[in-house]
Amino acid sequence: MNELSGRQQLPAFRPRFVVAGTGSGSGKTTVTLGLLRALARRGLTVQAFKCGPDYIDPAYHAAATGRPARNLDSWMTSSSYMLEYFLRSSEEADVSVIEGVMGLYDGKEATSLTGSTAEIAILTGSPVLLVVDVRSMGRSAAAIVLGFQQLERDISIAAVIVNRCGSASHYRTVKAAIEAACGVPVIGWLERDRGLDIPERHLGLLPAVERGELEPLFDRAADLLAEGTDLDALLELAAAAPALHYPAPAMPMLGENQPGAAAPADCLPEAAGQAPLAVLPADTEAARPAKAAASAPLPATAFPGGGCSEMRPNPPMDRIGRKSAANDRAPVIAVARDAAFNFYYADNLELLVRAGAQLVPFSPLSGEDIPPNADGIYLGGGFPEEFAAGIAANSAFLRGLRAAAAAEMPLYAECGGYMVLARSLKDRAGAVHAMAGIIPAHTVMQERRAALGYREVTAREDCLLLKQGESLRGHEFHYSLMRPVAGEGWTYAYDSKGRGGSQPEGYSCGNVMAAYAHIHLASHFPAAVRLVEACRSYSESKKGIHL
Repeated sequence: MNELSGRQQLPAFRPRFVVAGTGSGSGKTTVTLGLLRALARRGLTVQAFKCGPDYIDPAYHAAATGRPARNLDSWMTSSSYMLEYFLRSSEEADVSVIEGVMGLYDGKEATSLTGSTAEIAILTGSPVLLVVDVRSMGRSAAAIVLGFQQLERDISIAAVIVNRCGSASHYRTVKAAIEAACGVPVIGWLERDRGLDIPERHLGLLPAVERGELEPLFDRAADLLAEGTDLDALLELAAAAPALHYPAPAMPMLGENQPGAAAPADCLPEAAGQAPLAVLPADTEAARPAKAAASAPLPATAFPGGGCSEMRPNPPMDRIGRKSAANDRAPVIAVARDAAFNFYYADNLELLVRAGAQLVPFSPLSGEDIPPNADGIYLGGGFPEEFAAGIAANSAFLRGLRAAAAAEMPLYAECGGYMVLARSLKDRAGAVHAMAGIIPAHTVMQERRAALGYREVTAREDCLLLKQGESLRGHEFHYSLMRPVAGEGWTYAYDSKGRGGSQPEGYSCGNVMAAYAHIHLASHFPAAVRLVEACRSYSESKKGIHL
């Protein structure tokens, strides 16, 4: 029996529970953070997960536990992949805490569980801890819990925490009502406390997490929950969760990726209290021509206004998970990682590593240039509009991006990274900042949200990640608009389908690809391979060049 078949046959015991809310604003994030910190104080290894495509809550989770948090998404990825990822990521944990998204039953569709917290609870066999905001109600709280119990019989609401109680007497009233009508234990409560208010989920929030400014909030929530919650009962509930089994391999395109095989830990995004994302030193003998070419004039074909050069075809996918015989090192992908660029799904980075890449972080806000040994660049999302002046001041970084594009180095950017590749960025105050100028457009921030929701994107032509007609799933959330320059060439990357229909989106030219959508590579595994192989092809084409 090999290791894979052994893992698939043996039961996997994962103490776990889902923290779900009756709706957004019910207090599930506050409860989750307090429980994470309270359980970690007991000396337990706590693994946090977030349902859905959110980036900010996982940053909170990581700060509260000292461990990288993970996303679980049952629409962007298959159920078998999601289950395998959960099992693999929780192997070393004493308990896993899965924070839900919106209300328990809220998902992509109005009449099904698709993409909801409830679907993830079912797929992972997790008991649900329901958080109910009981402000200004008594026995009516029981009606709410009863409705949540009866809507879906496959959901196990194992316990309740009531939030924003007016007093201990109020807590006893709603506890008695819920337990009598629903037969579900109410194991804890939180009083109304302005000290538990979480800051606005935007504008410099993640830097505040990294500076430790939210530690008092985490500690306050932990103190109150430890005092008002039966943590022993909660751990017993988690330990009683049924055993799971590893599914069949979910990643056939990645030969080394078998369930239970751990991706290198250092390919993960840096979290508060974590070591930096680094697997290869930035300075090696394999310095890339992009560094030296940073100040060189760019050819007309480097930008759409002067025409778009053809992208080199990707090599056959017969070297998956292995180093090329022609190149004895893995291609290096430089990953922008700082307060302006920090929205990355942990498993997207893992999948790139497992497809054969090595990742090197760099910080444009710290004045760093593109690492000289880079064979490709990945600019993630974030809040570049809040740091636009700092980005614009790093002329070496912007020149490096232009030089990389001119040299046909693979360059992939999404959302915030997409904005930085434009010619300028106009912030909310009206100030205009010069950006890389690779994309013939100007980015303009607006007060009104421009897009929110899941997306399925389909390649209009062969591009850096996809062949024509292939699709990826992802998510969009942004306040900016990309305004192309009239009269200059523009090739859309995708047809993007969301709740409002389909429309062209993004930009693709040569080895440059960028769009607003935050895509999930696990929704189409060959995309990770195509990007890594494009970087390998670039590396091999430059072999032997000395600067």
